[in-house]
Amino acid sequence: MSVIAPAKAISRPPLPDRRWTRSRLTGHLLMALWAILGAALAAFLLLNYDQAFYDRYTPKFFNGLIVTLQIVFLSIVLGALISLPVTLGRLSRNPLAGVPAYCFVYFFRGTPLIAQTFLVYYGAGQFRAELETVNLWWFFRDAFNCVIFTFSLNTAAYQAEILRGAIQNVAKGQREAGESLGLPKWLIFWKIILPQALIVALRPYGNEIVLMIKGSAIASIVTVYDLMGETRRAFSRTFDFQTYIWAAIIYLVMVEILRRLWDVLEARLTRHLERDRDAANDEPNEPGKPAGAEREPGEPPAGPVGVLR
Repeated sequence: MSVIAPAKAISRPPLPDRRWTRSRLTGHLLMALWAILGAALAAFLLLNYDQAFYDRYTPKFFNGLIVTLQIVFLSIVLGALISLPVTLGRLSRNPLAGVPAYCFVYFFRGTPLIAQTFLVYYGAGQFRAELETVNLWWFFRDAFNCVIFTFSLNTAAYQAEILRGAIQNVAKGQREAGESLGLPKWLIFWKIILPQALIVALRPYGNEIVLMIKGSAIASIVTVYDLMGETRRAFSRTFDFQTYIWAAIIYLVMVEILRRLWDVLEARLTRHLERDRDAANDEPNEPGKPAGAEREPGEPPAGPVGVLR
């Protein structure tokens, strides 16, 4: 009859030092300050509560929020489509493709978004006759269309640089492995390079969407009644400062929801990388070799490989 040897007890690591260091004390003081400011803001809103104000302007704020979401969604999607050929141009060695792509990115990343919006919205009126000739005046006469057009080009420049950096981050061995299998270049890019590049670019893409949410407030300057446009109109009629407070809260909530959704999406798309790290951490060590020690040069890793090498 075989006897099962008892498992060895694993000693717990020592508890971290919880002394009141200068950095810890500073962090607690800052958190207390934020809590006090939040309580003061809530008290201000409660003391200035006006049911008539909320009954009149809540639907308008909701309509402005819908317009803001439309601007952000359309701009990001159209910008992503425009960024693909721009990215290929930035990666190309052909100056006929590389120079225009570089100039496009250089201009839209180097000039303010509000200046670009004014150039399109007010500048289109200077070419009304020409635009009517090519049947495009119906598009540029609408402020909403001008905003979508400008914001799409602006975010396309940023998305192109994000995607270009992510593609260049993929190891050259990936492309060489695809070529060794006889795959065409377009299939290598679409099935091997691009999926890995999008994982690398996922977090910068989230930051770009956050910037677009906050930058969409510029649309209110050219008579688009988005969230900030409705806020400005409500303040001009009531001179009630809480209109801007509620606008800031709504923008903050939108950014926080996006941040949490992006964390879930990133965890979902990179779950295979988490398994690889767990497998590497669970790799058994040789006798006498301390836990967590690095492998010897040339020693293959244990467990499944989640990414192509």
